[in-house]
Amino acid sequence: MNQTPLLIAEKVTKRFKEPTPIEILKGIDFALYSGKSAAIVGKSGEGKTTLLHILGTIDTPSDGVISIAGIEITEQNRDQIRNQEIGFIFQGFHLLSDYTALDNVLMPLKIGRQATAKGSLQYKRGCDLLEMVGLQDRMHHQATMLSGGERQRVAIARAFINNPKIILADEPTGNLDHQTAEEIETLLLRCVKAEDKGLLVVTHNLKLANLLDACYELESGHLYLRESKDAKDNSLRAL
Repeated sequence: MNQTPLLIAEKVTKRFKEPTPIEILKGIDFALYSGKSAAIVGKSGEGKTTLLHILGTIDTPSDGVISIAGIEITEQNRDQIRNQEIGFIFQGFHLLSDYTALDNVLMPLKIGRQATAKGSLQYKRGCDLLEMVGLQDRMHHQATMLSGGERQRVAIARAFINNPKIILADEPTGNLDHQTAEEIETLLLRCVKAEDKGLLVVTHNLKLANLLDACYELESGHLYLRESKDAKDNSLRAL
């Protein structure tokens, strides 16, 4: 593949000193390309969320290098690259309860001191994103008035507001009932495809993982490629 990866991890290691010294990630290599999706699965406590936070520059590795959009992450550029290139979706939604759906979607822009007044291009994009996730009739409702599925739809729209190249999702359907989870899975994949983003999902949901282009398993500090979508499709055609 000649395309340059959006995200590259090289020999990423993470050690904790307390309460007991442990090396939870051991020299991990990983790459994510534009328009591609990948899942990371594994048992609880293996460090999946820690790895996602490192790849998303929320956390720092003990050793190793993270590069995003061709730029190596440093202490100096970490916040800027994260805000420009990465959108996050969390299991717990992380919405501001006293604000409307639209206010929550626009919040990353407000934090970045961009104009979000009604009539601005940013305001219009927020409205368009809420329409994309099916909440055009709920955009002025406070977050507390929304169901769990609606809150996660808002969180998806918020992740896209800065037009990042990469979407990182940590158990995006973990707090939802089965039917709502399936709706959110379909919606997330449709939005990623529509806006041509790279997608990385940490999940226990193997059904969701199997919908993505590749599935990796984190075990004993090492990341293994379980199966690619191409391999799965080829095995099905062989039946």
